[in-house]
Amino acid sequence: MTMVKTFPRGGVHPPACKITAESPIRTAPLPPEVIIPLSQHIGAPATPIVKAGDKVLAGQCIAEAGGFVSAPVHSSVSGTVVKVDTFPDVSGYRRPAVQIKVEDDVWVDTVDRTPDLVCASDLTPEEIIASVRSAGVVGMGGATFPLHVKLAVPPGKKAELLLVNAAECEPYLTCDHRVMLEHAAEVAAGVALLVRALQVERAVIGIESNKPDAIAAMSAAVAGRPGISVEPLRVKYPQGGEKQLIKAITGREVPPGGLPVDVGVVPCNVGTALAVYEAVLKHKPLVERIVTVTGPALAEPANWKVRIGTPFSWLVNLSGGMPEDTGKIISGGPMMGKAAPSLEVPVTKGTSGILLLPASQSLRRPASPCIRCGRCVTVCPMGLEPYLLSKLSALSRLDEAEQHHIADCIECGSCSYTCPSARPLLDYIRLGKAVVMKKLRLQGRK
Repeated sequence: MTMVKTFPRGGVHPPACKITAESPIRTAPLPPEVIIPLSQHIGAPATPIVKAGDKVLAGQCIAEAGGFVSAPVHSSVSGTVVKVDTFPDVSGYRRPAVQIKVEDDVWVDTVDRTPDLVCASDLTPEEIIASVRSAGVVGMGGATFPLHVKLAVPPGKKAELLLVNAAECEPYLTCDHRVMLEHAAEVAAGVALLVRALQVERAVIGIESNKPDAIAAMSAAVAGRPGISVEPLRVKYPQGGEKQLIKAITGREVPPGGLPVDVGVVPCNVGTALAVYEAVLKHKPLVERIVTVTGPALAEPANWKVRIGTPFSWLVNLSGGMPEDTGKIISGGPMMGKAAPSLEVPVTKGTSGILLLPASQSLRRPASPCIRCGRCVTVCPMGLEPYLLSKLSALSRLDEAEQHHIADCIECGSCSYTCPSARPLLDYIRLGKAVVMKKLRLQGRK
């Protein structure tokens, strides 16, 4: 019997809490207005090309890419631009965005919005990448790296394998699961386009084995596509980390400070593959996505197909309203998500979920002194020493933290999750890592 693959080092097993796994995708009605941030991606913010009073259509470009590592932004609705200003995002800081009053649902005439499946054409790699870039497609697993940059393999590097991340190991989130069940054929077509764009011969879709229906759906969808296969994976967090997924499926290890392409692999989220299909074959910019709205006390948790810029509050109200005992609003999942300051922040390209946790589950236990148990070291999937990195960061000894590879932390939260003393390990590591990464960027290093 073949062993189900996983990564060999560290990892934890938090409760899955996939309470929306059997909830079909529902289309959210349009809100009265949307706030579309101009920086929904890693890299330079987009530059607005509209102003207050302008009429816009759904799918119309409203901000051009601010550089090569950037992505254009499109209107998700039709209506009137109220203003171009700064608005609070999920971090609580005010960022440039375009506020649009929704008046109708008229799309630019180039977009094919029919459900008809379009078969892959004879497009060249350059044409596929150009379509991806103009549609503003970014990584939808949370990193939001502009996809056209990832597809442009640097000189001296060679891509050998496309690795599609469909693990969805984060508790509560089920948006990728539902995409695979309801849009398997479109995802398969998107994977085929990415294979052509990268000029590789092989693609593997990695799915955790607690999703047998998704494994079956995707296996059937890729059955007639040579070189594309599905790989079941053992359930373990953070299986969806790109370095962990690469190790699990290929056995290759991305070197410290390195990129996946250094070992011949280009990773891509399953939701991103769907966006590629829509961008290239349906001429549809990335203006909507699937968002899991969930929580143990939420009346009607659901997976919503929602326009970018929709306020969190709109989706929560559609899901039964915010429970009275809500203690924390999380954008994403409980392990790697970020606490939102309120429900009045917009859905972006990287919003995979909105999790409402009761106060009883969101309050931290008081931190106790470290008992030197070593659990944080045991569960770290990167082989780091979280207790040490946390202490060095707290003491601002960041040169030492850099020497102990703080930049390699993937911020999965396994250390904090397993700490019996409830120490805020990841909080301090994040602070130290941010300073170290800024220093490395200024030095022109990766």
